This record gives sequence, C-alpha cells and structure tokens, in this order.
Amino acid sequence: MAKDKKLVSEITSMDEDFAQWYTDICKKAELIEYTSVKGCMVIRPYGYAIWENIQRILDGMFKATGHENVCMPMFIPESLLQKEKDHVEGFAPEVAWVTHGGNEKLEDRLCVRPTSETLFCEHYANIVHSYRDLPKLYNQWVSVVRWEKTTRPFLRSREFLWQEGHTIHATAQEAIEETERMLNVYADFCENSLAMPVVKGKKTDSDKFAGAESTYAIEALMHDGKALQAGTSHYFGDGFAKAFDIQYTDKENKRVYPHQTSWGVTTRLIGAVIMTHGDNSGLVLPPAVAPVQAVIVPIAQHKEGVLEKANEIYEKLKAAGIRVKLDDSDNSPGWKFAEYEMKGVPVRIEIGPRDIENGQCIVATRYNGEKQTVSLENDFSVLAEKVQSLLDKDIPEGMFAKAAENRENRTYACTTLDEITKALENGDGFIKAMWCGDEACEDEVKEKTGVGSRCIPFEQEQLSDVCVCCGKPAKHMVYWGKAY
Repeated sequence: MAKDKKLVSEITSMDEDFAQWYTDICKKAELIEYTSVKGCMVIRPYGYAIWENIQRILDGMFKATGHENVCMPMFIPESLLQKEKDHVEGFAPEVAWVTHGGNEKLEDRLCVRPTSETLFCEHYANIVHSYRDLPKLYNQWVSVVRWEKTTRPFLRSREFLWQEGHTIHATAQEAIEETERMLNVYADFCENSLAMPVVKGKKTDSDKFAGAESTYAIEALMHDGKALQAGTSHYFGDGFAKAFDIQYTDKENKRVYPHQTSWGVTTRLIGAVIMTHGDNSGLVLPPAVAPVQAVIVPIAQHKEGVLEKANEIYEKLKAAGIRVKLDDSDNSPGWKFAEYEMKGVPVRIEIGPRDIENGQCIVATRYNGEKQTVSLENDFSVLAEKVQSLLDKDIPEGMFAKAAENRENRTYACTTLDEITKALENGDGFIKAMWCGDEACEDEVKEKTGVGSRCIPFEQEQLSDVCVCCGKPAKHMVYWGKAY
C-alpha cells in the first residue's frame, strides 16, 4: 500500500496551493509534458484523447447546424494583417513573426496564425459575388500561436489547439443570430457534455475581441472561485468586409457589404474540466469526454476463473458501446485504484472470487466515491444497463449539481464596493453588481476590489437602481471576478 499512497501524495492539496495542485494533475495524470520550447507543451495520448472526444462531439454539433470544415494556411502576410487596424493592434503584442525563408530575408514578414479572420476575409473576397453565394458557414480545427508571457498547461500556452468558426451573411440580423446560436451551442456542450455550469452573456466594450462590434462569452467558475472564459462568439458587422472590400450583388442588383462572425473554443476546456471537477486524488472526468469510461479491476486475478469472468464483462460492456478497459497487469489492486482515480475514470468495476461466487461485482463511481453491488445475472445485461445509466445520467447530473453548488456558494450579490471587498474575504468567486456602463467605473471596480467584469449576463437581475461604483443610474447587472 505504500506505493499506492505515494501516488496520491505526489499531488499537492488544492487547499494548500491550487496552482501547484493543477500542475501536479496535468503531469501525474499524464495529460502533458513540458518541452524545450518555452510555453509549449506535449499533449500526451491521454490528454489528446480527451481533446479528441471534445472535438468529436462539437464537430457533430457544428455540422448539425450546417457548418463545413475548411483549413486555412498557418502563415499570414503582414500586409494582409494590416488591413484591419483594430484587429492588428489587438494582436500585435502576441504575434510571432517569420522573417526568413531558408537563408533569404522575406520582403513581407509572415505572421504565424494567432487567429484567421484576415485569411477568411481574403478568401471571401474571392468567392462571394452574389447573394446566392451566402451564407458561408465554415469552421476549422487547427493550432494557433500567441506569444504569451505567462503560461500554464492548457490555460495559456504559446501554441494551442482550437476550433475557429467563421461565417459570412447577407444581413446583420442573420449574423447576430449566428453569433448567439453558436454561443448557445457552446453552452449546451459545456453543461451537457462537460457537466460544467456556465453564465452566458455579452462582454463589455473594453473586453470585446479586437475588430468586433460585440463579443459574447460563456463564463465558468472554477473550484477555487476564479472565473474562466470557456468560449467566445463575435459579431463583426461589416467592418472586416469594408476593410477587405468584400461586396456582393443583392436581390435588388445593388452592391452591398456582407456581415461576419467568428467563434471559438480551445484546449483550455481541458483545464476547465480539471479545475471544475478535480479533487485531491486527481482528475474527475465527465463520461462524455473520458477516454476510458469504465475500468475493470480483477481482484486476486491469479485465482481460477477471475480473469475469464473479467474478460466476459469487458466484452459485454465493449459491445454496448462503452469505452472500457480491463487492467490485467501485475500491479496490485490498490495501485490500480489509485491510478484510475488519478486519471478520473468515471466508473470502476471490481470483480474477485467472492464476487463471482455471489454472482455480483462492485461498481464504484469516481466523482462521489460511492460503491454499489450489481448483479451479474442475465448474461451481464443488468451490469451493462447499470453502467450505461451511470454514464448517461447519474454521473453527469451529479457532477453538474456539485459544480453548480460550488458556484452558488461562491456567488455574491453586492450593491457597494465595500460589500464586494467584504464578500471576497470569504475567498474568490463571482460578484453580481450593477453598472452604469461607464468604462471608468469598470476600471475603478477592478482597481479597488481586484475583480474585473466577466460579462453582462443575458439573464438580468435588478439588484439596485444605481451603479455599484459611482451611484449613477445603472444600466446592467454584471458578473465580476478574478479570472484565469
């Protein structure tokens, strides 16, 4: 058992040092490894398998809403990037540049893609000519580079994986509807597949995407009370179209500018899962994205019939479409328990000689540690149905409720700056407070309390009639918080 205890003791307690706890899990659960390139990481097979499941589910949701996948180049000429002033200024500090091709200096520097709006605009200008060419509903799965100064696995790295949707529409109304529709797709995914409650809302003008008319976001609260922006959706209006001279002939035979959107989520979602659901024993994965949904651990596997029965269970669950693993290695059962707790496998099935004699097995759920005895009757059908029910309903609902309770306990409604300061004495969390809409007040709230605006939620509450900062008439209720 000393070996089993050592595995868990290598994780720093989240109450002792949350940042170190997070890094420990990324390493010990074999999600990432560091590289010689500062700020870049190797996403190991287990970590990448989580991303593949995220990608698979979201890709299906995108295609169900009519989107097609494309792939743009990773290099952007500086002259092209310069066409949209606000956009280039917003990304300039984070851009990595290619200055030489082989031994020759490039006349026009190439930006390593931080985002692809300009490339899509160039493409649209070549292919959009008539209203019949609209809309274009595109998405791509790629990596991007942003030269972050402070990096952390999944949350901020200089190269990361993401999807970026880019669409172009005939009217502003269509584009705005698209912007909101995709934000709802993200929210549905986070809540139903990641068991992570989110707040949907609009970013303040000071926090919107460079070049956008408006930015919408989903905000989640992590276990330590810090906020994490889990996804964004942007409405560009016709600003990019004018900058890149994208025009089409409408039904009245007039030349007009189209309206655009973009939207994206990244491997940051893996970090969100870790910090929303993880505990001091390691990862706790939602079944929808877990690489292994159920692991079978034979007890006293050297005894006659144990491995045979474990294999029969494995084949039954596999045939039911469950991502199942049978660990018949020579490691001790205790080591295996600790290993799969560390990796956040949602369900563990224990089967030993006494279980076989009694026609049953033990089923343990990772998120709450509960164990139950399940019959092996009816050719393991009872077990298969039970495991499927746990994966489809009980576990994701229980995980969501647990995360929602944490958010509820860490959300404070405040009407003065003093109330915000006092609320934060209990630890970080979401602050709900009224705002007049003045950027100066937004800045002052952050300066005096340490919390910045996260979003103006779609679901508004009238906490008071006046701004939390200046006392003038309030326009919005805003979620505030410290953020990753």
